[in-house]
Amino acid sequence: MRTRTLGRTRVPVTALGFGAAAIGNLYTPVGDDEAHAALEAAWDAGIRYFDTAPHYGVGVSERRVGAFLRTRPPGSYTLSTKVGRLLEPTGDAGAGGDDSASGFATPAAHRRVWDFSAAGVRRSLEDSLERLGLDRIDVVYLHDPDDHARQAFGEAYPELERMRAEGLVGAIGAGMNQAAMLTRFVRDTDVDVVLCAGRYSLLDQRALHELLPAAAGRGVSVVVGGVFNSGLLADPKPGATFDYGLAPADVVERALAWQDLARRHGTTLRAAALAFPYGHEAVTGVLVGTRSAAEVHDTVSQFTSTVPAAFWQEARAEHLLPADVPTPAPPTQEQPA
Repeated sequence: MRTRTLGRTRVPVTALGFGAAAIGNLYTPVGDDEAHAALEAAWDAGIRYFDTAPHYGVGVSERRVGAFLRTRPPGSYTLSTKVGRLLEPTGDAGAGGDDSASGFATPAAHRRVWDFSAAGVRRSLEDSLERLGLDRIDVVYLHDPDDHARQAFGEAYPELERMRAEGLVGAIGAGMNQAAMLTRFVRDTDVDVVLCAGRYSLLDQRALHELLPAAAGRGVSVVVGGVFNSGLLADPKPGATFDYGLAPADVVERALAWQDLARRHGTTLRAAALAFPYGHEAVTGVLVGTRSAAEVHDTVSQFTSTVPAAFWQEARAEHLLPADVPTPAPPTQEQPA
């Protein structure tokens, strides 16, 4: 599995990373054994970048990722987590409540408290280390600071800079489901990486206009998440999920057109969705959420397959992609793998 380093740091990430929201019981429960098998399958496939967050299952994801990585040699993987939400006990453990309102099928033993203060960032990292059972986290992202810009830029980001200078973390950045504020982080701060979810995909290229050029110009890495737009591009059909909600009919129609095009060229929509971000030079890695060993095997198989150049050419001809959107290099050139 090909690796690159984040920004100007020495922190390596594999081209395909393991997004651990799904094993935090996103939407539906995942058992401990199933989660462990998914992580083991990812490791066996050469994946060495693992991304988690306190938000994912109110700590479930971090605990599971930590339990797995503690069985692997320190320094043999890269781990990222996020700050901005502290987890406070609710006292409801075992009382029958769940976290479904936040999208996770897990008991509501904790509640999330937004906190982008300097002290909150420090506490969040300390709490994550405790849940993970590890002594170091390689990458820390500010998580969804959309409604907390003043505190995120004024307090949280400077604290991340201090933590990086102290050697507590190797790389810092921000992770969001939008491109505009990430562009501000790239232009106005010294982040190493931004995690852009859902805004650079076959169905949504909003990151192309400002974020990706700014990142390329400043040497900031972009990790792309949400390449399937929360499900639609993995299995397009009416009733599928798009950006965490019901996919509109016109968006389903576009996804189905992409699927038909892939079939005509002997590839799959999943393979095209995974390959697409690498058309832009700023993209360093792609994160994909998987909840089982079978899903990991399928994702790796699709990621390492070749999408024909003619597929991208016809996508332009059919106006599925605008003319200014870069596409991955032809199969005769070196591909990330």
